[in-house]
Amino acid sequence: MFSGIVEEVGVIAEHGRYEGKLVVAAARVMSGSDRLAVSDSVSVSGSCFTVTELQDNWISLDVAPETYRRTWFDELHVGSHVNLERALRYGDRVGGHMVQGHVDGIGRVTDAVVERDAKLITVECSDEIARYVVEKGFVAVEGVSLTSFDCTPSGFTFTLIPYTAVHTTLGSLRVGDSVNIECDLTGKYVERFVSR
Repeated sequence: MFSGIVEEVGVIAEHGRYEGKLVVAAARVMSGSDRLAVSDSVSVSGSCFTVTELQDNWISLDVAPETYRRTWFDELHVGSHVNLERALRYGDRVGGHMVQGHVDGIGRVTDAVVERDAKLITVECSDEIARYVVEKGFVAVEGVSLTSFDCTPSGFTFTLIPYTAVHTTLGSLRVGDSVNIECDLTGKYVERFVSR
């Protein structure tokens, strides 16, 4: 479980698409007494992975076929930037919202409008995703906890503040870019219970 508060932007050092192997260069999540260890969970641009191997400045991850189907990771290449967050510990402060790291699907940036010192980013996505995104609700885009608004049957908008733009990959988003989306889990459970 994660909070959607990105700790660092890592860089893809190796990507063996057909072997299902990903190596990410990182610094902050690899330092200190609570550094990542083998078997730890880590969110990589919103998708939860298990650390399978590591050194002082990189982690190795196995990528399942389902992950490639649900994410834009087949577009990754050496040098791509990804958002990194270590898993929460019970008792930690949660600055964002409860994020599982289970990506629902891919969205595409359709608009990016500057408004004062912020940017309004509009994302188009399938109805299967958009139905769980609500006005002023939680949504994780690239693993970042955000507030959605201007929700439609085909997408939503979020505000990108300067701090988040600088400290995550969202600051480099352009129209046409793909993004990983995870909807808030609560709505899915409510829908299931009500439908029964």
